[in-house]
Amino acid sequence: MNALSSQVLVLNRLWQPVNICDVKRAVSLLFVGHADVVDTDKEAGFQTHDADSWMSHSESYKGSEVLHSVSHQLRIPSIIVLTHYDRLPKQDLKFCRQTVFERDKFTCQYCGEKFENHELNLDHVIPRQKGGETSWENVVCSCIRCNTRKANKLPAQANMRPLNEPRKPRWRPFFLQASVQRIAHTSWKHFIELPPGEISLSS
Repeated sequence: MNALSSQVLVLNRLWQPVNICDVKRAVSLLFVGHADVVDTDKEAGFQTHDADSWMSHSESYKGSEVLHSVSHQLRIPSIIVLTHYDRLPKQDLKFCRQTVFERDKFTCQYCGEKFENHELNLDHVIPRQKGGETSWENVVCSCIRCNTRKANKLPAQANMRPLNEPRKPRWRPFFLQASVQRIAHTSWKHFIELPPGEISLSS
């Protein structure tokens, strides 16, 4: 992968994730003064650097994630924080098959086993034929076997009740939808909750 196309997490001034950009865009924002780099040092904790500070910090960096010029090297940032931007992340979450699977962590809410996408169905806790709605509060992730066993029965009739009460999940930043690439940084975990199975951490 081209270093300039690597992913950088973008935080607003409240340190909330609002976007993902490439390194070229992140460095541009840094050098025009619209963003600072967030360095997640294990000993020093979170530190921010403006362009001059980050350049100085980069000169002693021994890792491989760097950009080189004739006389300098610049460490590739993984997180930047915007200095003039307070917009909150998008808070609505689309109700669909995939988001229900993610909410329930790809686990059948009746037998408790974890499955792949193609082995799962959606189950209406109160069947639609009995007045149940298609909503966050009435739909759960179910394996095909349990879904067939429960059929159109009420939970009491089938003696099958969800392991967890179905609820609308907390919002997620929009960039964690399926369009995001499958490469991220472990440092991002301080700011976002990564859905299991969706993003593999590489560094």
